[in-house]
Amino acid sequence: MRLACWLVMFAGCCSLTAGIEPISTSIAVGMAAALTGFLASYQNVLYYFHECCRPEWISFNKTGLKYDLDTKLYGQHVAAQVILKAVTGFMKNENPKKPLVLSLHGWTGTGKNFVSQLIAENIYEKGMSSSFVHLFTATAHFPHEMHINTYKSQLQNWVKGNVTICPRSMFIFDEMDKMHPGLIDSIKPYLDFYESLDGVSYRQAIFIFLSNAGGENIVQVALDFWRDGREREEMQLKDLETALSLSVFNNRNSGFWHTGLIDKNLVDFFVPFLPLEYKHIVQCGLSEMVSKGHVPDKEVVEMMAHDLNYFPKEERVFSMQGCKVIPSRLDFYV
Repeated sequence: MRLACWLVMFAGCCSLTAGIEPISTSIAVGMAAALTGFLASYQNVLYYFHECCRPEWISFNKTGLKYDLDTKLYGQHVAAQVILKAVTGFMKNENPKKPLVLSLHGWTGTGKNFVSQLIAENIYEKGMSSSFVHLFTATAHFPHEMHINTYKSQLQNWVKGNVTICPRSMFIFDEMDKMHPGLIDSIKPYLDFYESLDGVSYRQAIFIFLSNAGGENIVQVALDFWRDGREREEMQLKDLETALSLSVFNNRNSGFWHTGLIDKNLVDFFVPFLPLEYKHIVQCGLSEMVSKGHVPDKEVVEMMAHDLNYFPKEERVFSMQGCKVIPSRLDFYV
């Protein structure tokens, strides 16, 4: 396609040039033939300068994802394990039966958006800036309930069009707890076990849903573990997933309310993000100092972390804000 574009552009230049100063037909044909031969021989070079749906730009880095999850994501051992296994298994499968569908749940500031970014960075050369990674935010892209039918049509066309361009596309839906009920069901057929729909296969695509819905259930499990004197690291996916999926399905304030995606078991994993503790806030703060170009100062970070809100009120075990407020708060203390 890009070769053809170059030739069209070249032909256009020839036409313009011919109108300005005389040029023989034989010379023009010879130049076009030479250019065609050159580009035909070296067209693969073009792929290195402009992103396209090829391995040069889309290639899964399992080692990189594992390293990022181990060293950059704090306090989320359950999410890290599930994400690594789910993404690795899917990307290694040359013929998956359906797209990978992940639903990430937890309070704000626990790392859901960050994990989506890490996944994109270890699949796409350009990470979140890739033209094959598509981010939708409920309040920005689907704000008005009265236009839900229009949104459904637009969303279907957007997903279909981009998967047609690149089967290995990623779609991230943020603020699912603010999504109008019924809207996400419009893309249910694309997430199902179909070999193709209208000539388009969606089996290599990745769909990630981010939501605060179900966060209360996750927090309750974490509190129960803490009150029983059990270690945080003892929590496993089985302790959280069933209750999480049911609460999301039956929550009117969830974009998944009575959705066919859950009813038909099209969501591969409900991934819980645990509430963060004081020590995790400190880790986030130290990393943020480094990213801002400062020398890590634990005393400064601990001062900031201490001033944040925690619950239960007396014991101050879990952070209410997580790591999301750290970039702005840290500036006040540095």
